[in-house]
Amino acid sequence: MPQIDAHQHFWQYSPERDSWISDEMAVIRRDFLPSDLEPLLRQHDFDGCVLVQSAQPEEENQLLLEQAQAHDFVKGVVGWVELQDENLDDRLDYYSQFPKMKGFRYILQGQQDKALMLRPDFMRGIGKLARYGYTYDILIYPDQLEYAERLVAQFPDQPFVLDHLAKPDFRNQGISDWQQGIKALAAHQNTYCKLSGMVTEADWGNWKKEDFVPYLDTAVEAFGTDRIMFGSDWPVCLVAASYADMLGIVKEYFSSFSKREQAAFFGGNAANFYNLT
Repeated sequence: MPQIDAHQHFWQYSPERDSWISDEMAVIRRDFLPSDLEPLLRQHDFDGCVLVQSAQPEEENQLLLEQAQAHDFVKGVVGWVELQDENLDDRLDYYSQFPKMKGFRYILQGQQDKALMLRPDFMRGIGKLARYGYTYDILIYPDQLEYAERLVAQFPDQPFVLDHLAKPDFRNQGISDWQQGIKALAAHQNTYCKLSGMVTEADWGNWKKEDFVPYLDTAVEAFGTDRIMFGSDWPVCLVAASYADMLGIVKEYFSSFSKREQAAFFGGNAANFYNLT
C-alpha cells in the first residue's frame, strides 16, 4: 500500500484572502509550496499527498491543479465550488477533465447558519457529486456533528470524509457530546474520518501525546481501521508542532496495531477513498 498524507495545503500568502491566519499563527504567514513539503514527505517515507483547498474563491482551484500537475507526489486535489450554484453541473463537468481533481470541500465551520449543509440548495449540490465520482470533505465543529449525520444519511452512495475529527475540544478535554456525535456519524458506512488537525485544537505550547488518546480511541472504535486516514494538516500544524512531532502522535498510537491496519491508516484507506493512482 502507498503511504499518503491525506490532508495538506499549499498557498501563496495573501493577508486579505488568508485573514483566518491570526497574529498567534504568524509562523504560517508566508508562502507554502511543493518545494517546502516534498522533502518532509520523503524524510518520512510518504509516497504522496492530497492537496486540500484553504480558501473559497473558485479560481484557487486552478492554482492547486497546476501544482498537482507539476508535481507527481501530489496525488489528488480537494477543491471548492459553490455547491448552491444553479450552474453547478457546468462546473463539475469542467473539472472532470482534470484526473487529479478528486473531490470538494466547503468551509462549514464557523458559518452563522450551523445547519447550512441541510439547506435544500446545498443538499441538491451534494447530490450531484457522486455522478462525477467526486468525494466530499466535511469541515465542521463538534456542534455541527448532528447536522453532518443527517446530511450523510441522505446520500448513502456519496463518499464523505470528516476532516480533523470535527475539531474536538482537546484543550479542555471536552469529549462526551463529541463522542456521541462521532458514533452517530460513523454508523454511516459511506463516511470516513481523517485523524488530522489535532495539535492545532490543543494547547499549542503544552500538549502531550496522552491528550489525544481518548479521542483516537473513540474514532478508531467508531469508524474501524478501514475508514480512518492520516492527514498532517501541514502547514497549519506548524503553529503547534513540527511535521515529525505531529506524525509521532499517531505513529506511537498505532504502533501496536497490525501491519495491515497501519498500512491502511497511513495510506491505503486514502488511496481507496480518493481513488488515487
